[in-house]
Amino acid sequence: MTALVLAQISVLSEGWTKTINYEIIRGNEIWRFGLVLLAVLVAMAAGRIVQFFVKSYAQRLAKKKVDSPLAILLAALANPIYVAVFAAGIFLAKVPLFFNDENGIRTSLGDGWTKIARVIAAIAAAYALYRLVDVIEFYLNRLVGKTETKLDDMLVPVVRKAMRVTIAIVAALLISENILGANVKSLLLSAGVGGIAIALAAKETIANFFGSITIFADRPFQMGELIKIEGHFGPVEEVGFRSTRVRTLDGHLITVPNSVIANSIVENVGQRPFIRRKSNITITYDSGHTKAKRAVEIIKEILANVPEVNTDPEKLPRVYFSDFNDCSLNIYMSYWVKPADYWLYHEVNQQVNLEMMKRFEAEGIEFAFPTQTLYVKKE
Repeated sequence: MTALVLAQISVLSEGWTKTINYEIIRGNEIWRFGLVLLAVLVAMAAGRIVQFFVKSYAQRLAKKKVDSPLAILLAALANPIYVAVFAAGIFLAKVPLFFNDENGIRTSLGDGWTKIARVIAAIAAAYALYRLVDVIEFYLNRLVGKTETKLDDMLVPVVRKAMRVTIAIVAALLISENILGANVKSLLLSAGVGGIAIALAAKETIANFFGSITIFADRPFQMGELIKIEGHFGPVEEVGFRSTRVRTLDGHLITVPNSVIANSIVENVGQRPFIRRKSNITITYDSGHTKAKRAVEIIKEILANVPEVNTDPEKLPRVYFSDFNDCSLNIYMSYWVKPADYWLYHEVNQQVNLEMMKRFEAEGIEFAFPTQTLYVKKE
């Protein structure tokens, strides 16, 4: 039984192959197939040549003028032009061949050849629209560059991705329905039946998408600002549909889902107007009343001579002899650094510390460290 089925399949396969070969070879000499191959090769070479000249001209324009919309346009269309020229070559390559049967009726192979050329041409058009998003992004960046807020800078990459995804989906649907003849409407209706299952499977993706909308609506941070989120600290590099990327101060790139950010406490360090330092300066008990008082005066003098230390009435430097510790006399010091630059803050701290050590050494005031004094009673 199996041998009989295989024999029938073999006969059908041979018959189908002979039919196809017969339809292709009927009325076509060998030289015609050589012309077809030559036409395809010429189309590929012509496409590469046009692509090369377009890219070269775009590069020359870019060197002459940094912000050249024409250069960006030509650079974006270079690859789609190559695909379009190749599609034209495929369409013209069928001219030397005959695709008519004995009654003069056009066969399915001729229609299929034309359909392939149309599909490639449609892909070239969709590819051109896909790349033209770069031109739109150029003008959007120029537009948002005129605004003070950096929120627009976050929206530009999101808009770019959304436009490209939309173009790809619409192009695929149009090519499938208008050229390939697929029943897209029935496919979309069938997809609606499984929409619930897909939604459940993609609930995290959907949550991240709405998380990105929340970020753009609430504006908890902007591009480049320092934030603390989920134990990570660093500037925001990019906000996308699914996640936000944060570059830590160690250089690591952290990707945080937008749904997590929308439901977490975000500490925006970049929005602080000042950076505050609180410190306890400890001196030895041997310093006594006079040197303790002098230490407070020295610290106040140092802070008054640092221009980056804020002197607004509400944010004045605070220095007090605050407590008697187990091993030291404690001086409480607090001041605010303005502007709120993270590395400037450390430079100011270093300047204050070095000057404090210098002045304390000159006054004979010693810094305290944990010590113990043992008294031995002799009987």
